Formats: sequence, C-alpha cells, structure tokens
Amino acid sequence: MFFPTPNTVTGEDVIEFHVHGGPAIVKSVLSAIGKCSASGMPVQYAEPGEFTRRAFMNDRLDLTQVEALGDTLSAVTEEQRRMSVRGSSSRLADRYESWRAALLHARGELEALIDFSEDQHFDESPAKLAASVAKKVTGLVDDITLHRRNAVRGELLRNGISVSLIGRPNVGKSSVLNQIVGRNAAIVSRHAGTTRDIVEVGIDLAGFFCRLGDTAGLRTTDTSAVDAAVRDVISEVEQEGIERAKAKAMESDIVILVLSIESSLQYQGVQLELDTEIIELAKELVRADKNIVVLVNKMDKYGEVLPDLTESLRQSVREAIPGTEDPTSIHLVSCQQAQQSTGHLEDPGNFGQFLVGLTQQFKNITAPVGRSGDDPSPPATWTESLGATQRQRLLLDTCLVHLHSFLEQVYAVDTRSKQPSTDHDFDIVLAAESLRAAADCLAKITGRGEAGDVEEVLGVVFEK
Repeated sequence: MFFPTPNTVTGEDVIEFHVHGGPAIVKSVLSAIGKCSASGMPVQYAEPGEFTRRAFMNDRLDLTQVEALGDTLSAVTEEQRRMSVRGSSSRLADRYESWRAALLHARGELEALIDFSEDQHFDESPAKLAASVAKKVTGLVDDITLHRRNAVRGELLRNGISVSLIGRPNVGKSSVLNQIVGRNAAIVSRHAGTTRDIVEVGIDLAGFFCRLGDTAGLRTTDTSAVDAAVRDVISEVEQEGIERAKAKAMESDIVILVLSIESSLQYQGVQLELDTEIIELAKELVRADKNIVVLVNKMDKYGEVLPDLTESLRQSVREAIPGTEDPTSIHLVSCQQAQQSTGHLEDPGNFGQFLVGLTQQFKNITAPVGRSGDDPSPPATWTESLGATQRQRLLLDTCLVHLHSFLEQVYAVDTRSKQPSTDHDFDIVLAAESLRAAADCLAKITGRGEAGDVEEVLGVVFEK
C-alpha cells in the first residue's frame, strides 16, 4: 500500500507491505527489497526510532509527543495508558512554547535597554523596567513550580507507586501481600521472623502499577537462643533486615502499617496490639510527609464484630498513630477469612473494602493539584502536566535555577521581598543572560528553538 506525502505518519512517502506470517516469508521479502533498489538509492534498515525522528523533523510530532509515544508503547496498566494519551496532544508542548515566548519577550525588553539606553529616552528607569519584567518572571516561576509538582505525581503513574508493608513479626504481612497479588509470593509461617529481606512484587491494582514490598518484622532481637554463637548470627541477620525495613518505609510512597489482634486477658480474651517501635516509626513517617494506611489483621479472633467494637478499635489507632485521621486510612480485615472463603460472602475478611481504600490513596497521590490564592486555577487545568517526563522535569529544574538567579539580581539578592531595589546596581547583561539560559532549557524540552545542543537531546529520546 502506497501512502503519498505529506499525509503520512512521517510526512514522507510511505509504502507498507502486507505479507503472510511466518519467519521464512518475511525474511524472503526483506531480502528481495534490497535487490530492487534503484541505482544510487540503496535500501537500508531503519535505525532505532528513525521513523519517529523523521516525523519530528517533518513537524508531524513535537518532542513531548515523541516521549508520550514511548510511554504508550511501554504502558502496562490502564492508568499508564491514559497518562500517555494525555501527553500525545500538543497541549504540553504549547505550554512550554508559551513560557519560552514569554521569556524571549522579557529578554527582549532588557536587551533593548542595553542596546539603546544611550540613544533613546525610556519612560522608566532601568530598575523599574527590570522590576516590571521580574514581576512577569515571578508569575512564570509559580507556574513552572506547580507544573513540576504535578510532573512528580505523573512519574508515580509511569514508574509505579512504591508500597511497603511494615509491622511486627507474625502480624500477617506476608499473608496480606499474598492476598493482594493473588498468589503465594512470600513465605507464610506461624514462626515469627520468617521474612528477613525485602520481598517486592509488581502488580496492576485497579489500573495502577504498584511495587508492593513485604519487609522483615520490627522487633527487638531474640536472645533466647541457647547457643550464644547462633544467637549472635541470628541477631545480626535479623537486625539487618529490620534496618532495611525501616529504610524501605522511608523510601515508599505509601506505607501500610500492619497491626493485629492478639490473645490477652482483655475483652473477649483478645486485644489490639500496639507496639512502641511501630508507633515511633509512624511518627517518623508523618514527619517525612509519608502517606500511611493502617491495616488491623486477624479480626476473626473476635468472632462477631459489632459496630461499637469497630469504632473503638479505630479510635485506639487514631490516638496511638498520627496521620490516621482520614476514615479511609484505617481498615479492619481478616486474611484467614479471605483465604478460606467459599464464595458465599460478598467481601470475605473485608479485604475488598481495604483494596478500594488503597486504590483511593493511589488516586489521591497521583491526581493533579491546582493553584490557590489570589490567582487560583483548578486542578483540571493542570492534567496534562502529569504527562511530563523525568527529562522534562530535570530541565525545568535547571530553568528555575536560572530564573531565580535573575530575580536575585533584580531584587538585590533577596527574592522573598519581591520589591525592586532602588539603591542596588545590577548587571543587566547578566540578568538577560539568565533569561536566555532559562529559555534554552525550554527549547531542549520541545526540541525547537536555537539551543546549541538540542541535537544531542534528540538522539537520546528517539533511541527509546
């Protein structure tokens, strides 16, 4: 089938061969094509990403759309697919181009002052003109900062949400992991301390890709071993597992604190076990601004669970563990009931309700955020920001460095005052250079403009 230019995916003439399947037939056709080339027009195989590169060179795609195409091809979950589709439109590139145009205009005002200040009369002094430009740049900094914040949320969709299971030994962390993934991914035993290292499993959960990690139980080292040498070895191995568990929790996007109902002399012979070490770790997680979900396991030990008992357990968790005020952050389940279900219960062990709550947490941390204050903007207007890649975000970070450098020069080093300086002589040439460098960062994102090393960027993107 022949597709004439310019209405093709690459903007060039395209011929597609539709052949019967089978390696031998395909190999024969490819071999024949090489023999049919005209003189001086050799046929060669395309390099990685060459068709996409040609589409870019012929203005069929911009660089942000090229990256979105890569995300589409590598998407394994529904949310990843939706994010890549949002990035395939030109709105993301249009936003970058509008910012670059604004910087070029601001730079033009300063350079006009440099070139013609001695020949022309300006209504404003250099300081006031620079302050006027700085006001526009300040608004641009706010927009880029918010865009960058949403890009980080988008990276959770692209790379996967990291979730860790933390708790004391034998509270059922491995059972929870197995129940979520639907298979025996971790060893389950009645003996405490079965898990010594991190067991991580990738799973598509309600369209979100998450990396779920089971960790070693947090406890003081057991010193009851008869042989001192054996006791020391166990202590060293288990302590290393505990340290890794804590480190994993601090690196995770969501931490599931698994508690359990254990035997006691209290109400119905059982009670909620709240460990001091878990509570202290929870406080550290809150200080680090981590998202916490509390899962109380082994509810089957109560037999019949009454509403008053449920609320009492939730209140006990809220009082002991900070950051659990949200009703969706505490769940009461029974892994045993979920595993032994014969299908007559609608939600055995309340595990379905827990997964719904966990999915809501995923939605909360990946939803776009808007701007409040004097110039509000709803989150929906920043949805395309979720499609920004890590490469784009890092270039935006560099762009912000140059913009802050410009503002520091105009505002006499104090960017917080936001007041023009009347007694501070700043170098207009250096200030204009900061705007040029910031605009070049935006040119590298879109692949347009006159940035000298844009070509180097293209090679990296198309090879993916």
